[in-house]
Amino acid sequence: MESSRHAPRVALIAHDARKEDLTEWAHFNRGTLRGCEIVATGTTGSRIATATGLEIELLLSGPLGGDAQVGAMLVEHKLDAIVFFWDPLTTQPHDVDVKALLRLAVLYNVPIACNRSTADLLISSPLFSDVTDLTRRRAGAEMLV
Repeated sequence: MESSRHAPRVALIAHDARKEDLTEWAHFNRGTLRGCEIVATGTTGSRIATATGLEIELLLSGPLGGDAQVGAMLVEHKLDAIVFFWDPLTTQPHDVDVKALLRLAVLYNVPIACNRSTADLLISSPLFSDVTDLTRRRAGAEMLV
């Protein structure tokens, strides 16, 4: 993912039972997301790109390492926000990766929205695309190293 200094860098992830929800959310917010650099896990990203026309860098499918790739990007300070619609009712074969990703988002102070209400609050915040705040958060993330 080539990084722009001013565009929010966002990861989109959804478990199978939540893919439609995330696709609908992305479609509704496509105008705002158009101004972002977006990465997404494989199947989720393909569905969202088809439904919205957004340019999305596709990673591996979550269970095949996509969640771990997002975690690595987070640790390397390449993400500003994560929208991760996970399924709380179904055990996932990669639950360890899911838990690690949630832990890393908290550790590195990267906002992570796990449902539509939180995702709506995140993307509608004036801080979401505020250049000064993005610069401050990115500088703070670098200091964690």
